[in-house]
Amino acid sequence: MSEEVELGAAPGFVTPELRAEFPGLRLDWLSVHTRLGPSPPEVRQRLKSLSNRYRGASVVAMRTQPIPHAYRSFFRQIGLDPDITRIPSEQVAVTRLLHGHLRSVNVLQDALMIALVETGVPVWALDGRLVDVGGLGIRTTVEGDRLGTTEYGSHLAPGQLVVADAKAVHARLFEDPAPGHEVSTRTDRIVLFSVGVDGVPAIHIEEALWVCVEVLGCG
Repeated sequence: MSEEVELGAAPGFVTPELRAEFPGLRLDWLSVHTRLGPSPPEVRQRLKSLSNRYRGASVVAMRTQPIPHAYRSFFRQIGLDPDITRIPSEQVAVTRLLHGHLRSVNVLQDALMIALVETGVPVWALDGRLVDVGGLGIRTTVEGDRLGTTEYGSHLAPGQLVVADAKAVHARLFEDPAPGHEVSTRTDRIVLFSVGVDGVPAIHIEEALWVCVEVLGCG
């Protein structure tokens, strides 16, 4: 899979009221011209090697580390119990323990997982054809918002935290993209975005994106 970064990592918007309520909340994004495909051997091997990071004791100890602790604290701030709704890095660790290894899916999903394991910062991917050129950000929903752009997109109650642009709501914060907004075999431009919170250094948020770009360029 060849790739070409259309734009360098750019800061997305966070509405003023959210900045005031959640200092440190941040979204960075970038656009990559590439297509979905299988992971080459070197990516599958990298994923296999990362599987060895996880043992039962190390997974339990994760929550005391600075970056997982920051995300756990943010989840509590927004009303989520991180012991029930796990933060992304803990979720992938538990999945690894259940399956015995980190499973290769395709080069994009593997890139997202590698970035998460190596940095602790989650990254998501959207079909770039559906993302406004002005870029992404974080806001709260208002009356009439829908999740996604199709007529079948579900209505969203006001006050929810979402990732959006000028035209659409692409995902609830820390959740998968809206149906139809995920990357498919028809996608030729992928928008990657990472979300940081107070206590997560900006360099880690940027690094997570560039790890994804690096892996996407391995094919």
